[in-house]
Amino acid sequence: KAVVSTQSGHYGRGFFPYWVYNMVAGIDNNGKGCVFSYDPVGSYERETYRACGSASAIIQPLLDNQLGYKNQSNANPAPLTRDRVRTMVRDIFAAASERDIYTGDEVEISVIDANGIDTQRFPLRSD
Repeated sequence: KAVVSTQSGHYGRGFFPYWVYNMVAGIDNNGKGCVFSYDPVGSYERETYRACGSASAIIQPLLDNQLGYKNQSNANPAPLTRDRVRTMVRDIFAAASERDIYTGDEVEISVIDANGIDTQRFPLRSD
């Protein structure tokens, strides 16, 4: 439902006053994690993972390698723990912040589960 309402608000404005690439992530009706990305026109697609924004060209190949196991020989995909994912996200954004000035100086990671929301902030650079 969130994808459709965001799409309507985004596309329904007529002359495209907002030119953005959005992502919505959450849990589907089957309890499985999901990511939806969509373009400025309002078309959307369910994906396993996705990067958007100014550093997407840097982040997406890292996600392809670390989450999609693309271009790896003898890859052994193992289930990811929360700590491993949190570390991976922090490291990927740290790498992106070194090459993209718009990424910022901090990444905020929120984990949402039945116990609530756990948000942590990590500095990316100190210069």
